[in-house]
Amino acid sequence: MVSGEQWAPAQVAAALCAGAAIWRLAERERGLRRARLALAGGDAPGILGAPGAARVSLRVSGARWWAVVRARRAWLCLPVAATLALLGESPLPLAAGAVAVPLVGRGLRTRARRKEREARSDAVVALCGAVAGELRAGRQPAQALLFAVGATEALGPGEEAEVLAAARFGGDVAGALRRAARRDGRDGLAGLAACWQVAVDGGAGLAAGLDRLEAALREDRDQRERLRAQLAGAWATVAVLAVLPVVGLLLGTALGARPLHVLLHTPVGLGCLVVGSALEAAGLWWAARIVRGGERA
Repeated sequence: MVSGEQWAPAQVAAALCAGAAIWRLAERERGLRRARLALAGGDAPGILGAPGAARVSLRVSGARWWAVVRARRAWLCLPVAATLALLGESPLPLAAGAVAVPLVGRGLRTRARRKEREARSDAVVALCGAVAGELRAGRQPAQALLFAVGATEALGPGEEAEVLAAARFGGDVAGALRRAARRDGRDGLAGLAACWQVAVDGGAGLAAGLDRLEAALREDRDQRERLRAQLAGAWATVAVLAVLPVVGLLLGTALGARPLHVLLHTPVGLGCLVVGSALEAAGLWWAARIVRGGERA
């Protein structure tokens, strides 16, 4: 067992490393901002001297710093683990923090991908409505599609170039839309391609078909939002399960029981920590699995 005197230098070193990493990120972002300002024409606050320039620079710096923090949120596990290591005088929280970084990062990336997928789906709905509106305003189908794609930004750079080229030069617009629909979240483009193909081959009204397609996509989105609202209680239960051990540790510390010392420096405490962590992880995984199963259904 490592004594407090032997562990003190490691505590200080861990805290210094965490602080140095955060300071390095801040200095790197500040240097990049200064370089951009210099290359843009010397609009730095010290050169401008205009009223409000300092406030604008502060807001821009704060926004960029927040963007850096959001992009590296998983690494915040390390400062938290270093703090717990200092309080508990044990290296175990640091090891747990190192293991938590990739797991938390994967969860954050999954959540970001889901948000991007939903944003692309909403953009496809807006694209269908914009094309139908332009058709009713008297534009030709190709012109309506050109305007709607630029206005809604529903396609990625590569897909947008292909679709616009097909619409502008009389190519296979339906085929280009079908290829763009392979991207996750843009499934509605397959319906737009079908409406376009029917209108070109059979002379059917494109605006009426797009109206029905937009209504169906909106109903699907509203159903997804209603399901999410119904599952909010289940997700709240999962969050409560995750927070309960932390609340127990805080209560034990407030009562003077020193729970971190018991968990990290006694055989019984280490056994309870291992078993409790395994049960907590299993409970969270099972609860999340049930909720996600409901979402998929």
